[in-house]
Parts: sequence; C-alpha cells; structure tokens
Amino acid sequence: MTERTGYASEAPTRAEVDALPGATVLEFGTDWCGYCQGAQRHIGESLGRAPALRHLKIEDGPGRPLGRSFKVKLWPTLIFLRDGVEVARVVRPTDARAVDEAVAALA
Repeated sequence: MTERTGYASEAPTRAEVDALPGATVLEFGTDWCGYCQGAQRHIGESLGRAPALRHLKIEDGPGRPLGRSFKVKLWPTLIFLRDGVEVARVVRPTDARAVDEAVAALA
C-alpha cells in the first residue's frame, strides 16, 4: 500500500489510472476538509488490513480533471478499481465496515 499523510496535489491522468494493473483505491479529498480528517481513522483501519492494496490520496477541487472524470462531488470519496475499472465507491465513510465491503468487492 502506498501510504501518504496528505493528499497529493499532483494527480495521474485518467489514462494512467485506467491502465493501473490490479487493485487500487483512489481517495479524493483535501487536507483541510473536516469530513476527510474525520474519515481517516476508518479508512486507515480498513486499508491497514489490506497492505497489498495500492492507495492513492489525491487532492481534489474545482477544475481538477481526475476527480471530475469520476464525477466526485463530496469528500472524501474512495473509488475502488480493479485493472482500472471501478468496482465500488464509498463516499464519506463513517465506519470501517463500509470501506471493508468495498475492499471485499475487489476480490
């Protein structure tokens, strides 16, 4: 798993994301977002049980093309991909169970 304390301001292109092999979680949000800060414990708890899972934290906002291509409207939004194809989505998780269910969808 790629661990990152904050959201990366540089994002891959949609074509790069679509070409990622295997299981990937894209987490869209911002470091100053209260919902994002509150969800980190639940996200970390769940993804900590899946250490092989690629986890990319990407800063989102108006004009950010990657988030717009996934139609992200609320933060944090987690997109679960298998070989670049979305298989699950979790928006503003309030417990680890929602994230666990999405991780299970990757199997």
